[in-house]
Amino acid sequence: MTLRQLRDSLTSVPFNTLLGMRLHRVHRDGITIDCTLRNDLRNDAGVAHGGIAAAVADAAVGGAIQRHLGGGRRITTVELKINYFLPVTEGRIFARSHFLRIGSTLCVGNVDLTDEHGRAIGTAIVTYMFINPPAVRTSDLGPQASARVPSVVLSARRVTGPSRRK
Repeated sequence: MTLRQLRDSLTSVPFNTLLGMRLHRVHRDGITIDCTLRNDLRNDAGVAHGGIAAAVADAAVGGAIQRHLGGGRRITTVELKINYFLPVTEGRIFARSHFLRIGSTLCVGNVDLTDEHGRAIGTAIVTYMFINPPAVRTSDLGPQASARVPSVVLSARRVTGPSRRK
């Protein structure tokens, strides 16, 4: 995924655009996203609402996954845990993501949250789930592979309660 595609992916999410998230930097093992604090992003105490840092952390891991996988997989957040260290009253919030684990169904990333002065303002762990299976390219499997590659059918079983079988 190119830098332009990554930027476009980030801004294609209306919520990210609403908050003013921007791709700040690309790293080998993640990305950094920033968000400038505005008056409408503050809580009633006059500091950045905690949801801003959480959203930026979430987007930093999601963007890093998209870059790592070339944008070919659909993903969704399944867990986010954040610890806040310092309130932010002005300037920008930076979220620097690092991969902890990339598995076949889940990806876990750690995020360092800092202010524009480089002070640690928090940390987060974000877990994403892959929604669709990876694409199988028959060209990677050799000649006549299409005849040997079964189609993947996903199904969901409806759970209605305990079985009444005797």
